[in-house]
Amino acid sequence: MKFTENAINIIAVSTYKGIGKAWITKNFRSPMSELEIVELLNSSSKLDFKITVKEFINQKELIKEKLIKLERFIDGVIALGDDNFPLHRGIVKDSEKPVCIFYRGDLSLLNRNSKNVAVIGLLNPDEEIEKIEREFVDELVKNGVVIVSGLALGCDTIAHKQALESNGKTVAILPSPLSDILPKKNYKLAQEIVARGGLLISEYLTIHKSNMELRGRYQERDRLQALYSDLIVLVASYSKDDIGDSGSRLAMRYAKEYSIPRAVIYNEKRFYNNPKYNLNRQIIAEDPNVYIVDCENISSSVSKILRIKPTIKYQVTQRKIV
Repeated sequence: MKFTENAINIIAVSTYKGIGKAWITKNFRSPMSELEIVELLNSSSKLDFKITVKEFINQKELIKEKLIKLERFIDGVIALGDDNFPLHRGIVKDSEKPVCIFYRGDLSLLNRNSKNVAVIGLLNPDEEIEKIEREFVDELVKNGVVIVSGLALGCDTIAHKQALESNGKTVAILPSPLSDILPKKNYKLAQEIVARGGLLISEYLTIHKSNMELRGRYQERDRLQALYSDLIVLVASYSKDDIGDSGSRLAMRYAKEYSIPRAVIYNEKRFYNNPKYNLNRQIIAEDPNVYIVDCENISSSVSKILRIKPTIKYQVTQRKIV
């Protein structure tokens, strides 16, 4: 398993109360000794006691032990400041920037040179939606696109499977540790993604402790789908006034907030009365800058959206994995 002391330091500091992504992004701009880190923690954390260097080192050792036990599930850990740490797209505040990624598979698929398109949608697509999505993903893959999605049931699953069937690469972003694939129904799909040269990533080392925490992790997953894509495309989904599929709404909202280009699949004549396209219609009505993929002319639509240039916010200060 690949990791740096920097990555272990970041995992360790994140275990302390009051330490989040904004704190890590602000303070880990250059290499620091364990003494320097502990001094910063003592001035910033919300603990009722002082952290010692010995205690911090012990915390790091516990993390390393956990990683070793999970090495058959994880190829490596990479953190802010490491060489090749994936550069997020878009413009995002420090509290929402990724700072540590656990991965299995080809991490280079997140590089800025990789043309990544997130394909997302509802959990219960009908046969027509699936047919359209498969044709769309196949066309993307033919144009050298890496398909990004969240391994959820429905449109996410279709996106990953079609990418593989089209002999393309796909990235699955998980709301759970790599040792606990969610949903469990997609365990075999996750393994196939890696075996076929794809990538699984997660921000989590341990299993959630409550349903509330898991809901928060799903939201964090939705933001990563936007941050690691040059473009995010909504296949179909319900609107905010409908029940279910909040993940699609969140991912599209995050993309807008981060200035990441968005597109929706739609055709007014075919879908004007279909509730499964309510979110697509809503986004078109609210955002004049959204791109529309015409399901009756997918090849031409794909050519147009692939000319879109993403907004990229690059990070600096990187160190090599040893």
